[in-house]
Amino acid sequence: MIAAGPSALPFDTVSALDPASQSQASKAQIEKLSGMLQQHFAGADSLMERRSAFEELMASTPGPSRVQIRHVDAGGVDAELIWPARLHHPIGRRAILYVHGGGFYGGSLQTHRAFAAALAKASSSDVLLINYRLAPDYPFPAPIDDTLTAYQWLLESGYDNDNVVIAGDAAGGNLAIEATLRQMQLKGPLPAAVIAVSPITDLAGTGNSFAANIKSDPLLNATQMEAARKAYLGSRAPTDPRASPLYADMTGFPPILMQVGSSEALLDDTLRLADKARKAGVDVTAEVWPGMIHQWQLFPFWIDDARRSNQNMAEYAIQHFADKPKE
Repeated sequence: MIAAGPSALPFDTVSALDPASQSQASKAQIEKLSGMLQQHFAGADSLMERRSAFEELMASTPGPSRVQIRHVDAGGVDAELIWPARLHHPIGRRAILYVHGGGFYGGSLQTHRAFAAALAKASSSDVLLINYRLAPDYPFPAPIDDTLTAYQWLLESGYDNDNVVIAGDAAGGNLAIEATLRQMQLKGPLPAAVIAVSPITDLAGTGNSFAANIKSDPLLNATQMEAARKAYLGSRAPTDPRASPLYADMTGFPPILMQVGSSEALLDDTLRLADKARKAGVDVTAEVWPGMIHQWQLFPFWIDDARRSNQNMAEYAIQHFADKPKE
């Protein structure tokens, strides 16, 4: 299934989500969230200021509930293992490796703990949320190395690869894809599926949506992307397929779910990679959510469509686990 927005490339499948179908309630929720985000990040111009502002914002939102959390050392990567409190299954059956967003320079266990906890409950699985090393102190390829190390730690800890899904949002979506591509090159066991939420797939920033959606996306624009790119890549070419999945060979990639909002600067990053992957024979599910802005999924307590899209992520993971949870 591919659901495409107004600037979508010509896919062969029929759109499942109509960008014109956004409800008035949804529009009001997004307008309120956009205003709050613009106000919160006003004056946070440098990457470090935006990192701090993101931490402060997410610290003010509701925390996780009805889960158990254990701090773990995932092969040298700081992480938390989160699982539903209502489940009493042995740890090591199903897992989602979650890679947080934040432009490669921000985000943490704190910013994404509640989101990861909700995903654990909805998917009846364990979620390994990792605190990978951040740019500019740890540029490319350190975050990819950490993501792959955490994946290998899950396998060594008793999780079968066909019961592991790698997921991430924004920069985390990039890292989820790139770590999987690296694992393919190593000819190691691949995850059952990948979930990439508003992923950064083109660090060269050539998508038309960067200009088209600049006024509607309060969290991301071309200037901020350029600063993040320099911090992460330095002098490395942004079209290097080891950093920008859009330029990689996707042949043999596991099934992938991609979600993006129709008002995001990263809309074309999702649409173009989805098209390329489909042409390479990959099982692609791409969803464009009407009127949604970057990282809307992090706010399910305010945004109805965040709850719905997050449920889609959980159901996709369940669908691809070899050992599906019992009812």
